[in-house]
Amino acid sequence: MNAPHSTGAPAAPPAAARPDALLPLLGADEDAVAYFAGVADLDATAPSSHLLEDGIRLASGARLEQFARAASGDAFCFVGEGGEERPVVYVSLDGEAGPLALGLPELLRLCLAVPWWRDAPGRTAGELEAVAGEYRQDVPDLDRRRDRAARALGLGPAGLPSGAAALARLAELSRGPVAAACRVVGSEGEVFDPLFGALHARP
Repeated sequence: MNAPHSTGAPAAPPAAARPDALLPLLGADEDAVAYFAGVADLDATAPSSHLLEDGIRLASGARLEQFARAASGDAFCFVGEGGEERPVVYVSLDGEAGPLALGLPELLRLCLAVPWWRDAPGRTAGELEAVAGEYRQDVPDLDRRRDRAARALGLGPAGLPSGAAALARLAELSRGPVAAACRVVGSEGEVFDPLFGALHARP
């Protein structure tokens, strides 16, 4: 197929460069849904069903806005006011919560690099390799689905962090001021346990 003739207008920037451009694609693009909902357990396909349980909130009083969910019912939430640049917190139904990323693009890169990030706390490098191997056995075309999803969102497979770098970033966020600002409490005022309190705790 021949390329269309140029009109002289500047090309549109990739999706990742435009404010609030990723979330609609995450819930509607076929390749994105196939990977994120099907492999990384991040489902943004039905926003109206993404509601936190009553009473779950941030200790700071800042806004906590759910935008996606896991199959278990756990919630992916934006913190504060703004768009996709906001910090992202994961709220587990098991009473755990913690920051995953500073902005939706960083979260998506985490899920593209290590869709098994939930299994990281307390595991050694060798154990994580085994977890990754299990994922690849369950999803033989994981790399293809990952690359197609990354391209669909304008993130580009070549720009993804290594698994080690992505997990190190999780550890950094779990110990820093972002974690302190993103403490989640329940309906009775109970503070949720840190999501990654055991991250890299074992040698």
